[in-house]
Amino acid sequence: MKSALNWLSVNVIKQRLSHITHCAENPHDVQKKVFDYLIHKGRYTAWGQKYSYHQLRSVREYKQRVPISTYEDLFPYIERILKGEQEVLWPSEIKLFAKSSGTTNARSKFIPVSQETLEDCHFEGGKDLLAVYIQNRPETKLFKGRSLTVGGSIQANPEASSTIIGDVSGLIMKNLPLWAQSFRAPSLEIALMAEWEAKIQKMAEASIQENITCIHGVPTWTIFLIRKVLELTQSQSILEVWPNLECFFHGAVAFGPYKSLFESMIPSPQMSYLEAYNASEGFFSLQDVIGQQDMLLMTDYGIFYEFLPLDSLQDPYAATLSLDEVELHKNYALVISTNSGLWRYLIGDTVKFVSKDPYRIRISGRTKHFINAFGEELVIENADHALVEACSQTGARVSNFTAAPIFIENGKRGGHEWLIEFDQQPSDINLFTDLLDKALQRVNSDYEAKRSKDIALLPPLVRVLPFGTFYELMRRKGKLGGQNKVPRLANDRLFIEEVLALLQG
Repeated sequence: MKSALNWLSVNVIKQRLSHITHCAENPHDVQKKVFDYLIHKGRYTAWGQKYSYHQLRSVREYKQRVPISTYEDLFPYIERILKGEQEVLWPSEIKLFAKSSGTTNARSKFIPVSQETLEDCHFEGGKDLLAVYIQNRPETKLFKGRSLTVGGSIQANPEASSTIIGDVSGLIMKNLPLWAQSFRAPSLEIALMAEWEAKIQKMAEASIQENITCIHGVPTWTIFLIRKVLELTQSQSILEVWPNLECFFHGAVAFGPYKSLFESMIPSPQMSYLEAYNASEGFFSLQDVIGQQDMLLMTDYGIFYEFLPLDSLQDPYAATLSLDEVELHKNYALVISTNSGLWRYLIGDTVKFVSKDPYRIRISGRTKHFINAFGEELVIENADHALVEACSQTGARVSNFTAAPIFIENGKRGGHEWLIEFDQQPSDINLFTDLLDKALQRVNSDYEAKRSKDIALLPPLVRVLPFGTFYELMRRKGKLGGQNKVPRLANDRLFIEEVLALLQG
């Protein structure tokens, strides 16, 4: 292990830090090279021939000729690849598919993952995350122990037995190089188990005796593993089990509402938390400075970026912005072209830039996850910020939540209903609700206007859920673990009514 560490730290880390600096200082040149590479590689695919890639000479021509695509638009092509056909969207052989729903919807997405995406995007992103962590904490003892990954599972593709379907974290774990496998825990046999509850039990049992120095995972699911370890060991703090734990690399959901809960379970001032924007479609950005929420946009992972103003979401030929055209603090829908053949793909996330030198972003929400029933335009970023404020002032800790509109009917005014599961409840739920409401008004002027004198919107209705409610609903829907997430905000009441029905039942 020592020789592997020396090789990693001396050769890889220094190389990656230099490359990160180069890409951050020359983002437009790097993106132009990525664009040229993608168009060249895609020329002879079925998609490339349909849109005459061999004739494309500029980004402008690309935007004019190729429409912005949703998953539904690309699915006929992806379905051909799932059945074994090749050179449909990307020229190299596709053997892996990242299964992702993104929400609790029954329909799953199958995102093609090429070898180029695996190595030049996901693996490079992982190495860069380690590189910036070591740069921030040169005294780290990370590699003297093991990394615990709370990930998903994989399975054979029933349509083509030579290919694999699974959560992106499972695909990554299965294909890690040997030096990386030597640092992780538990065994792949346990880590890739499909049955979530049995897997958490096995992971906890197998990792209790390990020297765990860092954890990778989605915050909501990592909480369950930590709780299981505490239960099995009858410990009050996870540091009693893993005294050398020093970092949590997280993603998929905003960390702010969960930070105080993690700090209660890992009461160490030396604990570091780093966020990565690593989705089924690719690795996009990472937090390069500990303590800052902003993430550095990674421009050289085989992904070409475009940014779509939210008022143009329904137009497949809408004018998107290139990196040099974006404005600070405005929400954009993320459009990507990747080295797996996702061409001008509307990923469903919204981001905003907080810096242009270098380009740093924050995930602000989802294109389908917001509340705008009364013109309030409430996005996930607003909700996360308000919850953090309300919790900090009342000593509460949120475990999970969702919110949806209360529609106007029978002459009654509308509002928002919040279903919140607390790890530690506020002593006064009315005070918590009032603080939540006021924080939302501070961060969202449209919400503030609709709340003025209760004319359009009544104060929020907060319902405290029994512990484990969301977990039970997700279990019944077969959506435990991996990339599955409770929808934070919805513009309809479909999910929230499922939760209420579960409670009534």
